[in-house]
Amino acid sequence: MPTECRVIIVMGVAGAGKTTVGLKLARELNWTFIDGDSFHSRSSIEKMAIGQPLTDADRFPWLDRIRAAIDGWRVEGKRVVLACSLLKAAYRDFVLDGRRQLVQLVYLKASPLLLHERLLHRAGHFMKAPLLESQLETLEEPEDALLLDAADTPEQLIGHIRTALHL
Repeated sequence: MPTECRVIIVMGVAGAGKTTVGLKLARELNWTFIDGDSFHSRSSIEKMAIGQPLTDADRFPWLDRIRAAIDGWRVEGKRVVLACSLLKAAYRDFVLDGRRQLVQLVYLKASPLLLHERLLHRAGHFMKAPLLESQLETLEEPEDALLLDAADTPEQLIGHIRTALHL
């Protein structure tokens, strides 16, 4: 029988540091890192790349693929750090339905100024500063997540996560 799956979802808006923190955390824990963006369809990525916000209809297949991946990781007994925005409570409810015992949410909260500054200097990514306002409007802050200040360094954030989750 496989070992029990455990998933840490590092969530927040673009520029919060989800990928940076998630990748470093996964390396420290010797877990698998997966970027939630890899579950987006090509058409959704193209839409965001030209500055068009996604609709819920665009997001549903993405959320469904993430949910299916978590189920697959459970079967495989994989331990995964997933960087994923999950901006609305309904998105989180859909993805986590029946999976809460396996998943810990970590919310990287950042000021709009910090997010804007980070996105202005981001290279090689489809999500740019013009979509930030849309993401901030969509965001429904989670009540059941480990809340961390994204202004902290990645090392500080990882330390907070490891302490809080006893890792």
